[in-house]
This record gives sequence, structure tokens and C-alpha cells, in this order.
Amino acid sequence: MSSYQDDEEGVPFDGQASSFPKDFGYSGFEGDPENGFDHKPRILLMGLRRSGKSSIQKVVFHKMSPNETLFLESTNKIIKDDINNSSFVQFQIWDFPGQIDFFDSCYDFEMIFGGCGALVFVIDAQDDYNEALNKLNLFVTKAYKINPNIKFEVFIHKVDGLGDDSKMECQRDIHQRAIDDLADSSFEHIHLSFHLTSIYDHSIFEAFSKVVQKLITQLPALENLLNILNTNSAIEKSFLFDVVSKIYIATDSTPVDMQSYELCCDMIDVVIDLSSIYGVKEEQEPAAFDKESSSLIKLNNGTVLYLREVNQFLALVCILREDNFDHKGIIDYNFLCFRNAIQQVFELRNKTQSPLTNSIGSPVVNGKNIIGEGHLSPTLTDEHALS
Repeated sequence: MSSYQDDEEGVPFDGQASSFPKDFGYSGFEGDPENGFDHKPRILLMGLRRSGKSSIQKVVFHKMSPNETLFLESTNKIIKDDINNSSFVQFQIWDFPGQIDFFDSCYDFEMIFGGCGALVFVIDAQDDYNEALNKLNLFVTKAYKINPNIKFEVFIHKVDGLGDDSKMECQRDIHQRAIDDLADSSFEHIHLSFHLTSIYDHSIFEAFSKVVQKLITQLPALENLLNILNTNSAIEKSFLFDVVSKIYIATDSTPVDMQSYELCCDMIDVVIDLSSIYGVKEEQEPAAFDKESSSLIKLNNGTVLYLREVNQFLALVCILREDNFDHKGIIDYNFLCFRNAIQQVFELRNKTQSPLTNSIGSPVVNGKNIIGEGHLSPTLTDEHALS
């Protein structure tokens, strides 16, 4: 039986950002800057063999069923995956083999870590993680020496097979030992973020959402816009989703409830599935999500889920009380103001020639204001304008 990876090799990527076809092509480790990868921030997936790195990538970004990942072969080379499915979610994922040797001269670690935005280290929670913690300390310290700006994320993976108490105990133990190892190496100032993940629930999507958000310099502006929208529309919680991956690239300032996030993810699945069946005209190209996409779901506990299309790749999903949805006209008007402001954020982001850009090519964000040649519409910067 051939593996999923073997089936894909040699199939070129069609360059379309709107879909992730099953025959998406991957390339091996190439240092050629002309391959189009080097201008985007990188997320490095590292960990021991069979820790679940490739499965995470396939499930989150290529819609592979978790059960299908059982047939994936171990990664034996660095695999680059270009993620460009939305205007904000644009980066590369480099999947590293578990047996990588830092003393191997064929790897240019200055180049690998130099352009890295985040390093995700995956630990198998169901296996002995002593060796994994040693590797984590080695990878983190070496990467930090080269690039102190890297965000370090630790996925405590495969926790679906553990009870709640075992999950907490495992996380506490790994967290404490990892911090102690860094302190012993005189790198106690390095910050590690820990996430309990599994490909069999939504935890892996939420964890990757938090990783991706750290690479989006417009995040404070997006959060501010969502807060204004919520305040003036009586919305309890709102998410700005990347439709393809179900990663939320921004949410308001209130804490994220896992159950609410799961409801929103399921709503997106319902909208995509129904649209692909009933929402495509015969003469049209099959597109399950377009400018006409919207959805309203009323739950039996008096809660309303409301989805609206922001652009071809992003959707706003709101949670509010059914009583507050009586003023749907006001909510829709406020949403149009919100969508116009998001478009301005896009326009500023695309001005890569601006002197105020960072290494990702994105405008600098300072609190509520986006610094750049343009400015946000005063309609949305004034908190009373969305009433």
C-alpha cells in the first residue's frame, strides 16, 4: 500500500488559494529562494518520530480524516507546505523528520531558524517523553540563539486517550520539567506556550489558531473591531474564521469557551456541506463559500449562531441571545461597517512597499490604530458609530 505522501509526490500545486485539493504537491527540502517560499513566515513542526506532526498538518490544513492518518508513513525529509488559503493566513509549514541531527552539515540552521516565526514541538503524551523533553531543550536553545523572536509552542499531543486528571498531570509535569531544563541551561527567560491537543476533536484547531494569531501583526486591530461590533450589536462572542482550515484568526477580548468554538466550527461545516449541495448553480464553478453565504441557527437554549461572509476566505461567526436578534437590521448594518474596515486592513497589509512593514510584510499595528499610509474608517474607530 502506498502512503498518502507517496501519492502526492510529483503533483504540482495549481497556485489557487481558494482550495486544498487532495493532490496538493509537496516539495522536499530545497534552499532555493526562487521557489517562492522564502518571503513568508515559517512555522516549524518538530518532535520525535511518530509523535503526530504530519497528522496534525494533514488534518488541519488538508481536511484529511483523522482515521486516514493511520496510514501516513514517517517523515524522512523536511517537507515544505505553502499555506496561502486566506488573505491573513499565509505562511509555510516545515515538517521536520524526528531523527534530525543538529550536527549534520547538510542542514543550514541559520537559514531555517532565521526566517522562522514559530516553532511547534509535538510531544506524544501517551509515550515516554524523557527523550522528547531533551530534544525540546536542544531545539529551543539552538533556535533562540539564532533568532530570539521565535514563538515557541509545545503541543502535548494524543491526549484523547487520557482522562481529564491524567491530562492535567501530564501537562503539569511536562511544563515543569521543560522550564527546569531551560533554567539549567541558563535560558530561563525563554517563554514556552503549552497546548493539550488531539486530532480527534477541535483542540488541535484551537491550538493552531493561537499559533497563527501570533504571526498576524494586525491582530490588535482585528480584536478591536470585533469588540466594537459586539458592544454595539449585543453580541456575546464573535470569531473571525478562516473557512478552509477552521482556524480563527481573531476573536474578541472575552475568554474563548471551547464549547462555543466547537459550535462555530460545526456551523461552518454545515454551511459548506449544504452550500456545495444546494447553493451552486449548474453554470457556475463549484464554490461552496461566496459573497452570498450566510446562515442562522437557533439553538434550543435561546442562543443564536449567525454566520456572514467577510470575503472569499473569511467568515464572521457570532453567538448572541435570541432576544437580541430582534434587531437584525442593526446587526447587518454594523456587519457591513465591520466588513469595510476589514477590507481597509487588507489594503494596508498589501502595501508591502511601505517603510513601516515588518519581516512578514505586514503593517505595524499599535493598539486601536493601524500605522500606515491609509487609516481606518472613522465609522468603526468611533465606538458609538455602530449603534
